Amino acid sequence: METVQAFFHGFVPMARLAVILFLVLAVPMACKRFALPGAVGLLAAGILIGPHALGVIPEQPVVSNFLADMGKLMLMMFAGVEIDHALFARMWKRSLTFGVFTFSLPFLAGLLAGEAFGYGTTSALLIGSLLASHTLLGFPIVQRLGLAATPPVMVASGATIFTDVASLLVLAVCIPIHQNGFSAKALGVQVLLLLAYVPLVVIGVGRLGKWLLPRFSASEDYQFSLVFLLMILAGFGAEAIDLEPIVGAFMVGMAIGPVAKKAKGFEKFEFLGLYLFIPFFFLNIGFQIDLAVFASTLLHNAALVVSIVGGLILSKYLAAMATRKLYGFNRDEGLLIWSLSLPQVAATLAAALVAYNAVNGAGQRLIDKPVLDTVVVLMVVTSLLGPIMTQRLARRLAQTPSDAA
Repeated sequence: METVQAFFHGFVPMARLAVILFLVLAVPMACKRFALPGAVGLLAAGILIGPHALGVIPEQPVVSNFLADMGKLMLMMFAGVEIDHALFARMWKRSLTFGVFTFSLPFLAGLLAGEAFGYGTTSALLIGSLLASHTLLGFPIVQRLGLAATPPVMVASGATIFTDVASLLVLAVCIPIHQNGFSAKALGVQVLLLLAYVPLVVIGVGRLGKWLLPRFSASEDYQFSLVFLLMILAGFGAEAIDLEPIVGAFMVGMAIGPVAKKAKGFEKFEFLGLYLFIPFFFLNIGFQIDLAVFASTLLHNAALVVSIVGGLILSKYLAAMATRKLYGFNRDEGLLIWSLSLPQVAATLAAALVAYNAVNGAGQRLIDKPVLDTVVVLMVVTSLLGPIMTQRLARRLAQTPSDAA
């Protein structure tokens, strides 16, 4: 293995890019042949060529990380653009309800797991927050099958705002408490910034996009650049107040959706995202996975892994089933909501790394190495299970009219 890694380590950047572009082209085609989600194949390919396996990609792939970040933003923006505003006006309560369920139940599962394994209250709260969000890894699947604007997908998409914001607020509170003690002032400032940010993006940036896009109708290039700029501005604004940039991307997508769908420049933007940046995002998830660490964690921390991974899967299922019962979705629709809310990927790992690096005056980390390694296992399991289930369920639903109201 070391000889192989040494060989690939000598690759110039252009050769590495050629390998990645070949995989972006070939892997989804191969997955389609074997009826597997392309996201799963790209993730597996990312593991194979990543720094922990063949080593085609170096330890710190700066360019790849940047492209993956763009892919993550585009993924969430497309989810926002696909929101049918008239339908969402009727569905927002369902999204909020599912958001509350799919945040609170996994949060409670993580909190109880942390307490059961002897972690302090602040650490247990942080573990709960790591389980409470989700990434719409399966969205390209439902989009390709024409289900992006259906009620179950909109419920799962809309809930993303609540879960990500709430999880990041818990993270923002837990870190200063661990390092310096609780500060009501810091929490109040964070909430005020959030309350100012949401209308600024939805109303301010959204209206700016709606006003400018039709005026650039004569130039697809200008429309393309404008959409890119609006996404980056919303993501930057979120990051500036310690929120995940995908929250801003989703919001601006919702705000400009009706106009963007009619813009020729947006078609170019969507094409670039779906066939380049988003595949980079899936590959990049694989780059971060070390199968040796995965196996070691399963061997030496099996009870913790079962508690956290099992707790996440069960609690997300209960949240989806409660929403299904409450609003009359059929069985497959309820399961689709569950599968879309399962993946815990790069944002969860990033939050876990921030918590791991947060050290107090006594030299204690907010979470320790076993929890960090368990998050890696969680990421692998959910990023494989979620898209596989989403594809199976979405195909069934695409052939059957929805029974939901």
